[in-house]
Amino acid sequence: MQLKRFLAATLAAAALSAVPAYAVTLRWAAQNDVITLDPHSQNHATTHSIMQHVYEGLVRFDKDFKTEPCLATSWQQITPTQIRFNLRKNVKFHDGSPFTADDVVFSYGRIIQPQGTNQIYVQGVKEVRKIDDFTVDLILSGPNPVLFANLVDFRIMSKAWSAKNRSENVQDFKAKEDTYASRNTNGTGPYILKLWEPDKRIVMQANPAWWDKITGNVTEVIYTPIRSDATRVAALLAGDVDLLTDMPTQDVARMQKDPKLKVLEGAENRTIFIGMDQFSEQLKYSDVKGKNPFKDVRVRKALNLAVDREAIRRVTMRGLSIPAAIMVAPSVHGWSQDLDKVSPLDLEGAKKLLAEAGYPNGFSFQLDCPNNRYVNDEEICQALVSMWAKVGLKVKLLAQNMTPFITKIQNFDHDAYMLGWGVANFDANYTLFSLVHTKTTGAAGAFNLGRISDAKLDTIIDAINVESDVKKRDAMLREGLLITRDQYYYVPLHHQLRPWAMKQNVSTVYKSDDRPEARYATVK
Repeated sequence: MQLKRFLAATLAAAALSAVPAYAVTLRWAAQNDVITLDPHSQNHATTHSIMQHVYEGLVRFDKDFKTEPCLATSWQQITPTQIRFNLRKNVKFHDGSPFTADDVVFSYGRIIQPQGTNQIYVQGVKEVRKIDDFTVDLILSGPNPVLFANLVDFRIMSKAWSAKNRSENVQDFKAKEDTYASRNTNGTGPYILKLWEPDKRIVMQANPAWWDKITGNVTEVIYTPIRSDATRVAALLAGDVDLLTDMPTQDVARMQKDPKLKVLEGAENRTIFIGMDQFSEQLKYSDVKGKNPFKDVRVRKALNLAVDREAIRRVTMRGLSIPAAIMVAPSVHGWSQDLDKVSPLDLEGAKKLLAEAGYPNGFSFQLDCPNNRYVNDEEICQALVSMWAKVGLKVKLLAQNMTPFITKIQNFDHDAYMLGWGVANFDANYTLFSLVHTKTTGAAGAFNLGRISDAKLDTIIDAINVESDVKKRDAMLREGLLITRDQYYYVPLHHQLRPWAMKQNVSTVYKSDDRPEARYATVK
């Protein structure tokens, strides 16, 4: 055992020994860790937030979320369903090998594998065809109005490195598979991942061979997941970390008044909600046998009516949330104020609906909840247990860390669950397609873990994917959001407000997708 510890310490020291004497370090803390290093495995925001430093796409977002060239320098539309991308030359992966068209073709074939959950980023792409070493054509199944925003998170991996390390296939995360690519990285991005100690720290160093230049001065990033709110805040106040992106709501006002700190405020494009199993013939953890209460729209509506969203905003969130009636936040295209009008708390109405559905005394079920992912996630779930108890619902809460939680619910081992959904491409159909469309083995319904299936909605969502007329498309987005709301397929709770706190000597760009980019940061 002592020898193992010595070897581990030696390896860690060796990994960090390359830090140059002139390193400018950004010490960043938040409440949860990445869940894998495989860029095609899990559509998980924290994982994407770290992986964007290491892996790149054909295009990327600028500071204002406009797409700009990245590993592709330019593109031309050959036909409505064929787009030619001219690839950047003289780009090297972190292991020194060259980036070519073969890597793009390989990465497409990899990301569409059904065991991953990132297929949405190439949704509507039928084929990636190599023209020559630095030219590829994307062949589309139809017009795609959000193609470029989606492609930002289509991360390119090295074909040769993946083959060498037996990582041609995407990690099967929900089966708890462990692969070389889930523990190691080899991208083309601005930072090289040097060390990952799960639940302890991630160390990244600036890539001296990067094709572009960082606009800030950060040459080293140390990311530390700190689950405890109090410990996270104490670390910032003591100067042990420079940037905090998971601020406990109860400490925001104090931090805003602290002269040693500054706070960047903003609304995240993430909606927190409760999903329900609407597929199984019988709920796994309920006292109702022989049928599934959540298949009844009256029950789903009752759950919605019994939630006091304003109380959650005022008490649990200390004002840092926007009560939600629909599944997308105000910064997302397709949102409108009239659609997002929250119904008032109505306990009597909820009781009446439950009685009409055959549950005059309520029923029991289990609520699965993460306790280190979203702002006050476990506290919100505790509040829901109390609120639903007022209408006779007996809810058992199971709260656990994100990794076992997400594995559990992806295996459909739940009655109801909390999840938060950020909209990576800022378009409402990203939510409808991922959360509402009937689940398939591809991108459609990838996170429809309640297995909702509505043929009319499927038709609308599929049409939105290929509709290029803006007015027609916006009308369909509205209809899709309205049906989802009025069928109560989910219990939307709120849209998160997400301030970041940092030391006065730190400057960075606030990102409403909650993904800080070290290339924009400056530490003086």
